[in-house]
Amino acid sequence: MNILWAFCMNYMNAFYPESRIGGFTDLDGTITFYTRIGVLTGPESVVLDVGCGRGEYAADPVTVRRELRIFRGRCAKVIGIDVDPAAEANPFIDEFRLIESRRWRLDDESVDTCICDTVLEHIEDPDRFFAEAARVIRPGGHLCLRTPNVLSYFGLLSKLIPNKRHAAVLAKVQTDRASEDVFPTLYKCNTRAKLRAMFRKHRFDAAVYGYEAEPSYLSFSKLAYALGVLHQKLAPNALKVSLMAFGRKLPALTAGAEDSEGR
Repeated sequence: MNILWAFCMNYMNAFYPESRIGGFTDLDGTITFYTRIGVLTGPESVVLDVGCGRGEYAADPVTVRRELRIFRGRCAKVIGIDVDPAAEANPFIDEFRLIESRRWRLDDESVDTCICDTVLEHIEDPDRFFAEAARVIRPGGHLCLRTPNVLSYFGLLSKLIPNKRHAAVLAKVQTDRASEDVFPTLYKCNTRAKLRAMFRKHRFDAAVYGYEAEPSYLSFSKLAYALGVLHQKLAPNALKVSLMAFGRKLPALTAGAEDSEGR
């Protein structure tokens, strides 16, 4: 166990006493996010993990959090897509498709649940991303997103730090994150308003809201951690550190319905 992780556990236990039993807080964002995805996903579901990565969460010491993220064996199939060929080694996917162009290598309406976890902030063309998600998700299927809020202090600081410095900064505040897992951040669609607009445009009925878990990334300083806890408790929804969004794809409009909408 490294020193920063030890500090994180000490601060978490002090400010969130429930974490002493089981190793996680009642506010754990990963548990919250993947619990809802689990409810939306059944044994017959085809799951698409966009930006699936190498499956680094295999090393998560909290068993319940780790297992919530693993859908292989719990559904019909897990397909992972990523721009990084190294993601093919992810042990939690059944199939891997490299992203080589603007069009994903997936058939139309072939996916039930699409997961995009801390990926949207790296995407150059969010409109194209949502168009592809809408193309491959079946009517009634779900698009599940978690991404940083650019209006939060975390997002604003991230924008102030040049992308070439991100790996060095993250190495100090997230010591369990490998440098090859750090990608340039663009924040093209990282506010509640922009996300809601994208979901509407691509015909999803969506819930988009701010969320803030314990400030583990501030474990380098007890004062910083305490201020993070204060922000977590008092910040308005629009300024929360993370955004979560869950959208259900609406059925295609019939010709008559399209005509009535155009009037």
